[in-house]
Amino acid sequence: MDSFSTLIRTASHEQHVEAETSTFMSDLLGGKLGVDAYARYTEQLWFVYEALETNAERLTSDPAAGSFIQPELFRLPALERDLEHLRGPDWRATLTALPATRTYATRIAECADTWPAGYIAHHYTRYLGDLSGGQIIRDKAEKTWGFARKGDGVRFYVFEEIANPAAFKRGYRELLDEVHADDLEKQRIIAECKRAFALNTGVFQALGQEFRLSA
Repeated sequence: MDSFSTLIRTASHEQHVEAETSTFMSDLLGGKLGVDAYARYTEQLWFVYEALETNAERLTSDPAAGSFIQPELFRLPALERDLEHLRGPDWRATLTALPATRTYATRIAECADTWPAGYIAHHYTRYLGDLSGGQIIRDKAEKTWGFARKGDGVRFYVFEEIANPAAFKRGYRELLDEVHADDLEKQRIIAECKRAFALNTGVFQALGQEFRLSA
Protein backbone atom coordinates (compact mmCIF):
# COMPACT_ATOMS: atom_id res chain seq x y z
CA MET A 1 0.00 0.00 0.00
CA ASP A 2 1.24 3.47 -0.89
CA SER A 3 2.48 5.78 1.84
CA PHE A 4 0.45 8.89 2.68
CA SER A 5 3.10 11.18 1.15
CA THR A 6 2.83 9.24 -2.13
CA LEU A 7 -0.98 9.33 -2.02
CA ILE A 8 -1.06 13.07 -1.43
CA ARG A 9 1.43 13.71 -4.25
CA THR A 10 -0.33 11.53 -6.84
CA ALA A 11 -3.85 12.68 -5.89
CA SER A 12 -2.97 16.34 -6.41
CA HIS A 13 -0.78 15.86 -9.48
CA GLU A 14 -3.37 17.10 -11.98
CA GLN A 15 -4.06 20.31 -10.03
CA HIS A 16 -0.34 20.80 -9.55
CA VAL A 17 0.28 20.70 -13.30
CA GLU A 18 -2.66 23.03 -13.92
CA ALA A 19 -1.25 25.60 -11.49
CA GLU A 20 2.25 25.36 -12.95
CA THR A 21 1.10 25.70 -16.55
CA SER A 22 -1.31 28.61 -16.08
CA THR A 23 -1.13 31.27 -18.80
CA PHE A 24 0.12 33.87 -16.34
CA MET A 25 2.96 31.66 -15.08
CA SER A 26 3.89 30.61 -18.63
CA ASP A 27 3.97 34.25 -19.78
CA LEU A 28 5.89 35.35 -16.69
CA LEU A 29 8.53 32.61 -16.96
CA GLY A 30 8.64 33.03 -20.74
CA GLY A 31 9.82 36.60 -20.25
CA LYS A 32 6.70 38.04 -21.91
CA LEU A 33 5.64 40.08 -18.88
CA GLY A 34 7.42 42.96 -17.19
CA VAL A 35 8.82 43.15 -13.70
CA ASP A 36 5.56 44.80 -12.58
CA ALA A 37 3.71 41.49 -13.09
CA TYR A 38 6.36 39.71 -11.04
CA ALA A 39 6.03 42.32 -8.27
CA ARG A 40 2.23 41.97 -8.30
CA TYR A 41 2.57 38.21 -7.97
CA THR A 42 5.01 38.69 -5.07
CA GLU A 43 2.45 40.94 -3.36
CA GLN A 44 -0.17 38.18 -3.59
CA LEU A 45 2.28 35.72 -2.05
CA TRP A 46 2.66 38.05 0.93
CA PHE A 47 -1.04 37.62 1.83
CA VAL A 48 -0.84 33.83 1.48
CA TYR A 49 2.24 33.52 3.69
CA GLU A 50 0.93 36.01 6.18
CA ALA A 51 -2.06 33.66 6.68
CA LEU A 52 0.23 30.62 6.90
CA GLU A 53 2.80 32.08 9.27
CA THR A 54 0.88 34.36 11.61
CA ASN A 55 -1.23 31.32 12.47
CA ALA A 56 1.73 28.96 12.77
CA GLU A 57 2.93 29.66 16.27
CA ARG A 58 -0.22 28.58 18.06
CA LEU A 59 -0.23 25.29 16.14
CA THR A 60 3.16 24.17 17.46
CA SER A 61 1.57 22.03 20.17
CA ASP A 62 -1.15 20.58 17.92
CA PRO A 63 -0.86 16.77 17.63
CA ALA A 64 -1.42 16.80 13.85
CA ALA A 65 0.11 20.07 12.62
CA GLY A 66 2.71 20.74 15.33
CA SER A 67 5.66 18.86 13.81
CA PHE A 68 5.23 20.74 10.49
CA ILE A 69 5.82 24.16 12.06
CA GLN A 70 9.49 24.66 11.24
CA PRO A 71 10.80 28.25 11.40
CA GLU A 72 13.50 27.57 8.78
CA LEU A 73 10.67 27.43 6.22
CA PHE A 74 9.15 30.82 7.10
CA ARG A 75 9.02 33.17 4.11
CA LEU A 76 7.50 36.44 5.34
CA PRO A 77 10.77 38.24 6.22
CA ALA A 78 12.23 37.32 2.80
CA LEU A 79 9.04 38.38 1.00
CA GLU A 80 9.13 41.73 2.78
CA ARG A 81 12.72 42.34 1.67
CA ASP A 82 11.75 41.44 -1.89
CA LEU A 83 8.78 43.81 -1.82
CA GLU A 84 10.92 46.62 -0.49
CA HIS A 85 13.29 46.03 -3.41
CA LEU A 86 10.46 45.77 -5.97
CA ARG A 87 8.09 48.46 -4.71
CA GLY A 88 10.25 50.72 -2.53
CA PRO A 89 10.25 51.42 1.22
CA ASP A 90 6.52 52.32 1.24
CA TRP A 91 5.46 48.99 -0.29
CA ARG A 92 2.87 48.39 2.45
CA ALA A 93 0.96 51.54 1.47
CA THR A 94 0.12 50.16 -2.00
CA LEU A 95 -0.24 46.49 -1.04
CA THR A 96 -3.58 45.06 -2.19
CA ALA A 97 -4.92 41.52 -2.38
CA LEU A 98 -6.87 40.30 -5.39
CA PRO A 99 -10.27 38.81 -4.42
CA ALA A 100 -8.92 35.35 -5.34
CA THR A 101 -5.95 35.90 -3.04
CA ARG A 102 -8.22 36.97 -0.20
CA THR A 103 -10.29 33.79 -0.65
CA TYR A 104 -7.11 31.69 -0.54
CA ALA A 105 -5.68 33.42 2.56
CA THR A 106 -9.05 33.23 4.34
CA ARG A 107 -9.23 29.47 3.76
CA ILE A 108 -5.73 28.96 5.20
CA ALA A 109 -6.63 30.99 8.31
CA GLU A 110 -9.91 29.05 8.62
CA CYS A 111 -8.06 25.71 8.63
CA ALA A 112 -5.53 27.00 11.16
CA ASP A 113 -8.41 28.11 13.41
CA THR A 114 -10.75 25.16 13.15
CA TRP A 115 -8.97 22.23 11.48
CA PRO A 116 -5.17 22.00 11.95
CA ALA A 117 -4.96 18.80 9.87
CA GLY A 118 -6.37 20.79 6.95
CA TYR A 119 -3.71 23.45 7.55
CA ILE A 120 -1.11 20.73 6.80
CA ALA A 121 -2.50 20.47 3.24
CA HIS A 122 -1.83 24.18 2.65
CA HIS A 123 1.57 23.98 4.34
CA TYR A 124 2.57 21.07 2.11
CA THR A 125 1.40 22.57 -1.19
CA ARG A 126 3.18 25.86 -0.53
CA TYR A 127 6.50 25.04 1.10
CA LEU A 128 7.34 21.85 -0.77
CA GLY A 129 6.44 23.64 -3.99
CA ASP A 130 8.73 26.55 -3.11
CA LEU A 131 11.61 24.21 -2.38
CA SER A 132 11.11 22.49 -5.74
CA GLY A 133 9.55 24.48 -8.60
CA GLY A 134 10.27 27.76 -6.87
CA GLN A 135 13.92 27.39 -7.84
CA ILE A 136 12.97 27.51 -11.54
CA ILE A 137 11.12 30.80 -10.92
CA ARG A 138 14.13 32.24 -9.08
CA ASP A 139 16.49 31.34 -11.91
CA LYS A 140 14.16 32.84 -14.56
CA ALA A 141 13.60 36.01 -12.52
CA GLU A 142 17.34 36.56 -12.06
CA LYS A 143 17.94 36.18 -15.79
CA THR A 144 14.88 38.13 -16.98
CA TRP A 145 15.00 41.13 -14.65
CA GLY A 146 18.64 41.14 -13.60
CA PHE A 147 18.23 40.46 -9.89
CA ALA A 148 21.42 39.56 -8.05
CA ARG A 149 21.79 35.80 -7.69
CA LYS A 150 19.82 34.78 -4.59
CA GLY A 151 19.60 38.49 -3.70
CA ASP A 152 16.92 41.15 -3.20
CA GLY A 153 13.93 40.46 -5.42
CA VAL A 154 14.25 36.67 -5.25
CA ARG A 155 14.95 36.08 -1.54
CA PHE A 156 11.55 34.41 -1.20
CA TYR A 157 12.94 31.44 -3.14
CA VAL A 158 16.17 31.20 -1.11
CA PHE A 159 15.96 28.95 1.95
CA GLU A 160 19.15 30.01 3.69
CA GLU A 161 18.56 27.81 6.72
CA ILE A 162 18.03 24.63 4.69
CA ALA A 163 21.44 23.40 3.60
CA ASN A 164 20.19 20.26 1.86
CA PRO A 165 16.72 20.71 0.29
CA ALA A 166 16.58 17.09 -0.95
CA ALA A 167 17.18 15.74 2.56
CA PHE A 168 14.72 18.25 4.00
CA LYS A 169 12.00 17.14 1.56
CA ARG A 170 12.64 13.50 2.45
CA GLY A 171 12.23 14.36 6.14
CA TYR A 172 9.05 16.30 5.36
CA ARG A 173 7.55 13.32 3.51
CA GLU A 174 8.37 11.15 6.53
CA LEU A 175 6.40 13.60 8.70
CA LEU A 176 3.46 13.22 6.31
CA ASP A 177 3.71 9.43 6.53
CA GLU A 178 3.60 9.62 10.32
CA VAL A 179 0.81 12.22 10.48
CA HIS A 180 -1.54 11.94 13.46
CA ALA A 181 -4.73 11.15 11.46
CA ASP A 182 -6.92 8.17 10.64
CA ASP A 183 -7.71 7.07 7.07
CA LEU A 184 -10.83 9.20 6.78
CA GLU A 185 -8.97 12.26 8.01
CA LYS A 186 -6.16 11.54 5.54
CA GLN A 187 -8.70 11.52 2.71
CA ARG A 188 -9.97 14.90 3.92
CA ILE A 189 -6.40 16.25 3.96
CA ILE A 190 -5.91 15.06 0.37
CA ALA A 191 -9.16 16.79 -0.66
CA GLU A 192 -7.95 20.00 1.02
CA CYS A 193 -4.66 19.67 -0.82
CA LYS A 194 -6.57 19.65 -4.13
CA ARG A 195 -8.52 22.66 -2.93
CA ALA A 196 -5.27 24.48 -2.10
CA PHE A 197 -4.00 23.96 -5.64
CA ALA A 198 -7.33 25.16 -7.04
CA LEU A 199 -7.17 28.31 -4.88
CA ASN A 200 -3.62 28.93 -6.07
CA THR A 201 -4.72 28.48 -9.69
CA GLY A 202 -7.50 31.01 -9.03
CA VAL A 203 -4.84 33.58 -8.09
CA PHE A 204 -2.92 32.85 -11.30
CA GLN A 205 -6.12 33.27 -13.34
CA ALA A 206 -6.84 36.62 -11.69
CA LEU A 207 -3.27 37.77 -12.36
CA GLY A 208 -3.66 36.57 -15.95
CA GLN A 209 -6.72 38.83 -16.30
CA GLU A 210 -4.78 41.78 -14.90
CA PHE A 211 -1.72 41.19 -17.11
CA ARG A 212 -3.26 40.18 -20.42
CA LEU A 213 -0.94 40.20 -23.38
CA SER A 214 -2.53 42.05 -26.27
CA ALA A 215 -3.46 39.62 -29.03
